[in-house]
Amino acid sequence: MTPLDLVILLFIISIAAGVLGSLIGLGGGVVVVPVLTLLFHVDIRLAIGASIVSVIATSSGAAAAYVRERMTNLRVGMFLEIATTTGAVTGAYLTTLLPARALFVLFGVVLAYSAVATYRKRHADHPLAVSHDRIANALRFHGAYYDEAVGKEIPYAVTGTLPGLGMMYVAGLVSALLGIGSGALKVPAMDLAMHLPMKVSTATSNFMIGVTAAASAGVYFARGQIDPIIAAPVAAGVLGGATIGARVLGKIENKVVRLIFVVVLIVIALEMFQRGVL
Repeated sequence: MTPLDLVILLFIISIAAGVLGSLIGLGGGVVVVPVLTLLFHVDIRLAIGASIVSVIATSSGAAAAYVRERMTNLRVGMFLEIATTTGAVTGAYLTTLLPARALFVLFGVVLAYSAVATYRKRHADHPLAVSHDRIANALRFHGAYYDEAVGKEIPYAVTGTLPGLGMMYVAGLVSALLGIGSGALKVPAMDLAMHLPMKVSTATSNFMIGVTAAASAGVYFARGQIDPIIAAPVAAGVLGGATIGARVLGKIENKVVRLIFVVVLIVIALEMFQRGVL
């Protein structure tokens, strides 16, 4: 395969990665890392470097649309980003201490956990009406969004801010270690621990993942682990796909978003376990 063929193929695959990443709030890295490592046999650290660039592109493409549609909870996102950014910087420095095989297995464990936790809540799509969380009440985290799928405004209350904050630190750590945009833990943290609606969790995750990835991108760049030949077509494709995905999310139901989230995570988790163990 010539370098030009590689660039074109990566661009096309990255468009699909961007659509999925923006729909389920995981960033394009959830598809990019497995594709680069399993199909193109790229070193996982170079794949993670390209993925982090693609995550920033996903956030840029989708976050603006979600903010405009008032689907993103900006107060929650900015509050939780304190923990995620700290975790991302920690994880970026830990990557040199872990062997590549361990990263594959860890990737699989994180995705499998997220899939199981989200699937168990598949019938609980009714948001909280009242919250007794003092932090959420004091910082006015509660909000509402217009759901095109049901044609009405959906109000919701936020709870579990401290557990959510702890999970966000772990999410940032995982983001830097695995290049998956940290959405694999961010979405379940907001959906399960903080009881945000699935669409709000996805939109807010898209807003946050770019900041988290930017916090660790400098470390990867300094180490020479961002290859422009790989990263450039991936970022361009993911940006285009994220823009498409942002237009689709508002038109589908929360349970459909949840199902897509679970299916994608299970498939990729199985692939990562196979690569890490065999």
